Order: sequence, then structure tokens, then C-alpha cells
Amino acid sequence: MSKEIKLKDGVIGGGSRITVQSMLNVPAADVAGSVMQAVALERAGCEIIRAAIPDLEAVRLIPAIKQAVKIPVVADIHFDYRIALESVSAGVDKIRINPGNIGEESRIKTVAHACRNAGIPIRIGVNSGSLEKQILTKYGGPTPQALVDSALYHAQLLEKFDFSDIVLSIKSSHVPSMIRAYRLAAEQTDYPLHLGVTEAGTSRMGLLKSAVGIGSLLCDGIGDTIRVSLTADPIEEVRAGRDILKAAGVAREGVEIISCPTCGRTKIDLISLAGQVEDKLADCKKSLKVAVMGCAVNGPGEAREADIGIAGGAGEALLFKKGEIVGKYPEDKILQVLLDEIDRM
Repeated sequence: MSKEIKLKDGVIGGGSRITVQSMLNVPAADVAGSVMQAVALERAGCEIIRAAIPDLEAVRLIPAIKQAVKIPVVADIHFDYRIALESVSAGVDKIRINPGNIGEESRIKTVAHACRNAGIPIRIGVNSGSLEKQILTKYGGPTPQALVDSALYHAQLLEKFDFSDIVLSIKSSHVPSMIRAYRLAAEQTDYPLHLGVTEAGTSRMGLLKSAVGIGSLLCDGIGDTIRVSLTADPIEEVRAGRDILKAAGVAREGVEIISCPTCGRTKIDLISLAGQVEDKLADCKKSLKVAVMGCAVNGPGEAREADIGIAGGAGEALLFKKGEIVGKYPEDKILQVLLDEIDRM
């Protein structure tokens, strides 16, 4: 089990609840737009928000976002240690930085002391494109162990100055390498692990890669916080992350939808109906398993474990709970009937 790291009013690691993260993609100079997106992400279920802080001017984002949301805010910083110091002073909850990229040891020491005094953890993020030359030479490329060695190297730079509130991310766009790297990290360190497939791609392929990579590790019991990186609206990342946690069997709130693939017995527009159910319940926080089945004969039986569900017939549909039929309704009414019933549950 990983060690526990305090983050704002909660914790990461130590067997605590796995959190879903996302990152703002509004230009840092657009403070109002960034705040608006942060609020939308929190409403969608995002539990940690990261914002790029590319320069000292962008530090003004931090108090603006923190005033608008209740969830932790992370400053994403590269190279300039002064930005890290100003972000700490501005009240950020966590910083993401690679200590080896900010220059001489005196700068690393200054950042470590500032974060320790403020009770702020640091996430070290390495990926296959950021490895040190000596590590690449040693392994001949960005191998899984090379990724782990780089992460531990950066962690040691902070440990040297008595700082250990560290979270590690070890990402690769190659899913098998990412999985192997995190498994090695879990064997070699007890720092909490932030899971993700970097540069995963568009909504379709990025979700598939992330589901395989993140989901495999979650099923191994590895991972303390996750981000699904998509070339898409960050809200899609949040929803995808929540769905991956549910699919991996990690207990958490939210609706899990099961639906059959349709067959020749289907006499209802199941594809459209299932899509509408998924869309309407996307932000529902109730812990329910909802079934959308195409066959009135087998539907309730096949989805017996569902809390509630519908099964189509010829122009009509059955409503059932825990496999027991509780009503029959016209096809054009069943969606609203289902939603109303879920509201009452």
C-alpha cells in the first residue's frame, strides 16, 4: 500500500479514495475563462484541478480559481523555480514540477522548504519524452525501468532536503510500457502513484488506451489518483475517469449503465434509447446499476443484478427492479418513466 499524502482537506494514497483529475485547457492569460472552466469541471465531478502556470503573470490564476471552487488546485510548473515559490505564496494546494529541471541544488532546496512549510505536496511527473540523457544511455531508450529510475532520481533530489510529500506519475503513450512502469514503481517505492497514459489521443482512441492502461493497474490494486488525457473537452476526461473507476470495480458514486448489444429479437430502438439514458444520467451521483435491454423475454433475467432497468418489446417496454417486472409502458414514455423512478430512488 502506498503512503498517505495530505492534500488540502483530504489525502492521496494510503488506501484512500481514488480521485479523478483533469487539467484546464483555457489559455493561462484568460483568467475569467479558466475560472469558468474550473467551475464546470467541479460540477462534472472533477476532484483535483491542474492549471498550467507558464510564467509569473499566470500565478494570478491560482487565487481566482481557488475562490471559485472547493477542490484542490495544482500548479503545473516547468523549469522556473520562482514560479513554484510564487504559486506557494498564492495559496496553491499542490505543485507539479520536476526538481531536476529547475537548476542548481539551492533552488531545489528553496522549493522543498517552501512546500514543506506550507504543507503542500509535490507531484513529480516523468514521461518517455523527458528522460535524462544518462538514463537513456543506460537503458538504450525510454524503457519501463528507465521511466521509474527517472522518477526516483527526481524524488531523491527532494528527499535530500528532507521533503517526502511526493506523488509520482510515470506516463507513456505506449500502453504496455506505461503498465509495466507503474507495476515496477509499485514494487520499488511506496509513494502514491498518479496514473495516466500521456498523449493518449482523441475521445475514442484516448479513452480506449486509458481504459486499458489505467484499468489494468486499478485491477492490480495500483494507483491513487488518475487523469484520462484526451484531445477533447476536459469534462470528457472527468466522465471517462469516473467510468473507468466503475468498470474496474473501484467502489464510488455514480451510475453504471449496462446494455445489451442488440440482436434479431430487438423490437425497440435500443441504440438510441441507451444513448439517451447514458446522456441523461451522466452527472447522476447515485450509486446505481441501470440496465437498458432490448428483449422483453430475457432482459430482466440477464440484468437481474441491476438496481433498475428497462427491457424493450414491440412498441412498449418493461420496467423492472432487481429482475422483477414492476410495470409496462409505451416505448415513447419509457425513458421518462425510468428517469422519474431513478429520481425517487
